[in-house]
Amino acid sequence: MKKNQNSHKKTEFLKTNFFDRVQLSLKNELFLYIALAFIFSVLCRLYWVFWASEFSEFYFNDELMIISNDGYAFAEGARDMIAGFHQPNDLSYFGSSLSTLTYYLYKLTPFSFETIILYMSVFFSSLVVVPVMLIAYEYKMLKAGFLAALLASIANSYYNRTMAGYYDTDMLAIVLPCFVLYFMIRLIIKKDKFSLITLPFVMMFYLWYYPSSYTLNVAFVGLFLLYTLAFHRQERINYEALSFMLIALAPIAWFYQAAILALLFAFFNLTTRFFTLKALIWLLILSLVFLFLSGGLDPILYQLNFYIFKSAAVGSVSESFSYFNVNQTIQEVGSIDLSVFMQRIAASELAFICAVLGLILLIKDHKSFLLALPMLALGFLALRGGLRFTIYAVPVMALGFGYFVYFLVLKLAHFRLAKPIILTFALIISLGFALKHIYEYKAPSVFNANEARILDRLKSIASAEDYVLAWWDYGYPVRYYSDVKTLADGGKHLGKDNFLPSYALSFDQVSGANLARLGVEYTEKSFYDKNDSLLQADLLKAMMRDYNASEVSLFLHALKDKNFKANEKTRDIYFYLPARMSPIFPTVASFSHIDLQNGQINDPFVFSTALALGKDEKTGFYYLSNGMFLSDDFTHIMLGENAYAIKAVYEFDSIKDASFKQRMIDENGNFYVFYLKESLSYPMQFIIMDKTMFDSLFVQLFFFNNYDKDLFEPVILDKDAKIYKLKR
Repeated sequence: MKKNQNSHKKTEFLKTNFFDRVQLSLKNELFLYIALAFIFSVLCRLYWVFWASEFSEFYFNDELMIISNDGYAFAEGARDMIAGFHQPNDLSYFGSSLSTLTYYLYKLTPFSFETIILYMSVFFSSLVVVPVMLIAYEYKMLKAGFLAALLASIANSYYNRTMAGYYDTDMLAIVLPCFVLYFMIRLIIKKDKFSLITLPFVMMFYLWYYPSSYTLNVAFVGLFLLYTLAFHRQERINYEALSFMLIALAPIAWFYQAAILALLFAFFNLTTRFFTLKALIWLLILSLVFLFLSGGLDPILYQLNFYIFKSAAVGSVSESFSYFNVNQTIQEVGSIDLSVFMQRIAASELAFICAVLGLILLIKDHKSFLLALPMLALGFLALRGGLRFTIYAVPVMALGFGYFVYFLVLKLAHFRLAKPIILTFALIISLGFALKHIYEYKAPSVFNANEARILDRLKSIASAEDYVLAWWDYGYPVRYYSDVKTLADGGKHLGKDNFLPSYALSFDQVSGANLARLGVEYTEKSFYDKNDSLLQADLLKAMMRDYNASEVSLFLHALKDKNFKANEKTRDIYFYLPARMSPIFPTVASFSHIDLQNGQINDPFVFSTALALGKDEKTGFYYLSNGMFLSDDFTHIMLGENAYAIKAVYEFDSIKDASFKQRMIDENGNFYVFYLKESLSYPMQFIIMDKTMFDSLFVQLFFFNNYDKDLFEPVILDKDAKIYKLKR
């Protein structure tokens, strides 16, 4: 009797709404909810465009520039596809999934290339509302699904990585697994042939679009197998689906996969007597064995090493040297605290708690939602593997949140004001906080307009075969704007890759020039000499072999000699020195100021940018944003309880012209202080450094225009960036 009463309440709740008054069918109601949620998501993302449009420094080529560093890799690939060619070994993303989609959008629509890459994420990422609503439709909970779709579309982490200008694969990286999840759930509920044949093709498209999704797809298949064995072990269609999904995971060409799927689908449906349940199980076992033997576990082990175990071995393939591990410097793979974790997934801590409770209730009432656990687990991996993973938990937790609100409204339906109070509170703790985050999260473009113009000028100076030596953070944008080659970028930045530009930038000019030439020529050689295993594993080790050097320290010391015989020059090299590298220069230097035998920093160095926060009138010291204190007469700095003498102060009126005033303070001082009067692309007033950093190539060439005329010649001198050409 009680069960019937609850069922009656649920029916009444579904009927007392606007949509029944206009007599919409459930399916039409679904389409309307999807349309409303999609429009809501798009409009929220357009706020950044509205805000950024006020700043001329965000514009290049009459359009706002993108805000994703990695996006320039795909933009370069799409640009090359439009041109119809690219240079051999230029690391272009020519033919990559996002570049391909962009290429076709450019060919089929009237919009400019810059407009397409700016707005793609706005519309593509908003498609997440579709699978969320479809899952809710299967569970007969459209209102809960609508609230979930609204939250999923703009939850903090998902918005951050899919907002306008965030041109990256993230725009579909959550949409596609949600569709995989939907078709698995639909198959469990409806046992229909449409789900059976669509599921593997969605998985194939997801793997093509985002190859790193292999591990998640394997988890989906594994859990679907366990779920089948636990609850549907006699369901033949489940085993057919497992076979199809394993084929989708197989490392073979897509047209072979499609042909095999089509044949098996026909056989399963037309010749069922040959495919008994026992035969299907044996087919599954053979498919699994084939998958493992063909290297199916390798991608999983690699990602576990990099993100979970954070193994330094990932950054040192040859095991020759102990290079600095790059994931120590990437915020996305760093651990996050619990509060930030909850906010990124559900917009607020309270919404997160409600989502957890709702998720438990949802799984209790619809056990097929257990199939969402791989996405949830990957999202929770952020607590160990870094904040980038939180987006995977967003749609799952959003459905949990929507269901919790739905559950409360049902349970308290007999209270007249319960529904508006619950809905208002739910909207405040979820969408309210998410909208507040959108308003406050104002990300700048990767480069400002002047920086883009500088690199665009370089394109008319350098050839496509030339190299630009730049820190890996700038590799993709440099290649996009200047159409050149680079030694390191967002996809090639392991410790052994970063050592070369780090050493060239943070040591003396002669060493930097010699190692830059060696790095470029050995990199080019590695593209063609595939049989040289040492060259393929570690360029530095290959250099030492060819120069008959047994000790790395002696080899690097030899680079200080101006008469060092480097490889014969085959192309030009340009040094890209941006002002924005100053705040991260300590990180840049860390990759080469280490003992390569043990990975420890040899001699600690100091390079720190700061803003003046105020002055302590009692002590007469300025307190700086980097935690240091600077005496008002610029003679000492305080760090903790220790006072250090300043050797010299440089007051810069113009970085472009290297116009400065020098004031010697103490010949025996430890540090140099730069006082920067003009505004730069990155806010900084002071730079404190020791002699090691003061003598570095970056400092001497960028701040002082003090270049060795035998080694370098200036190409572009600007306050935001300077470019020098290597003459040897």
